[in-house]
Amino acid sequence: MRLDQLRKFALSLPQTTVVKQWGECLVFKVAGKLFFLIALDGEVIDGVVFKCAPGEFESLTEIDGIAQAPYFAKRMWVRLSDLDALPARELQARIKHSYDLVVAKLPKKIRVTLAGG
Repeated sequence: MRLDQLRKFALSLPQTTVVKQWGECLVFKVAGKLFFLIALDGEVIDGVVFKCAPGEFESLTEIDGIAQAPYFAKRMWVRLSDLDALPARELQARIKHSYDLVVAKLPKKIRVTLAGG
């Protein structure tokens, strides 16, 4: 996927914001909590980081091009250094799943607001 496609998809998730943080990283957040990160080298994607469930972590990190995310690994985050390691639809599903995992840990009041009432 290209940068504009990834950015558009992530921003399509409810209440998502994006900030440039940690140098050249686009950090996507919901209710102030990180769920997806795009590391950039100029305008070129250098890798993406997303959260996964504990049961998915091992199988994901066995795929060439996917490894533990530095600084995030203890919390079940992976870094995709090769975007071809996952088909575009699966990457989108993983980003959405990361979003859902982060939302599930938010306080109930915020989850209700995100759900639209």
